[in-house]
Amino acid sequence: MPAHRALPYTALPALTDEARVAEATAFREHISTRRTCRMFAPTPVPRAVIENAILAAGSAPSGANHQPWHFAVVERADLKHRIRIEAEKEEAAFYAGKAGQAWLEALAPLGTDSDKGFLDIATYLIVVFGQRRGGIEPGADKKNYYVTESVGIACGLMLAALHSAGLATLTHTPSPMGFLRDICRRPASETPVMIIVAGLPAADATIPEYATRKKPLDQIASWH
Repeated sequence: MPAHRALPYTALPALTDEARVAEATAFREHISTRRTCRMFAPTPVPRAVIENAILAAGSAPSGANHQPWHFAVVERADLKHRIRIEAEKEEAAFYAGKAGQAWLEALAPLGTDSDKGFLDIATYLIVVFGQRRGGIEPGADKKNYYVTESVGIACGLMLAALHSAGLATLTHTPSPMGFLRDICRRPASETPVMIIVAGLPAADATIPEYATRKKPLDQIASWH
């Protein structure tokens, strides 16, 4: 195996245990205020906010450090409308019975339906793609590894970054999503994973009370 260059691990600040607990608590309290929003305002948001959120997402760990993701940012009104039209075609079939009764019953407390008007209104639609092939060098065509896991982590970091910047977000996953590849002019080797809708919330935005219910620590963690 060829030798690799190593650098000192110096990224972390020196903290006391008390400070570590305080930092973890502060982040938990901050991120726990994040809520999915379905009611957006058409208010402009600086592109630099989105660029920095993408760079934050791009810092996620990935298989072999290949960074198998692409973020197509859609801000043109005509393209956002095309995405809405195609998404609502799929959503109409979904809510008409394609999803199955159990899934529809699970969604009922959230009050969702096939109307996806937020795709027209929100300032940005960030279409996230997973890349089956690529690599870290421009133009590379190597196999990528752990694509689903890597892209999922990157999306989580992006949501946290957007929330920290004061933007409302929504993850939207129409199925199938092949039309997103065509609209965003991405190659066949890339798979659409989700749309992250981002912008400022409408003045009268609300969320379902059901969405505020989160499982406590003893239901989501165990110690061994």
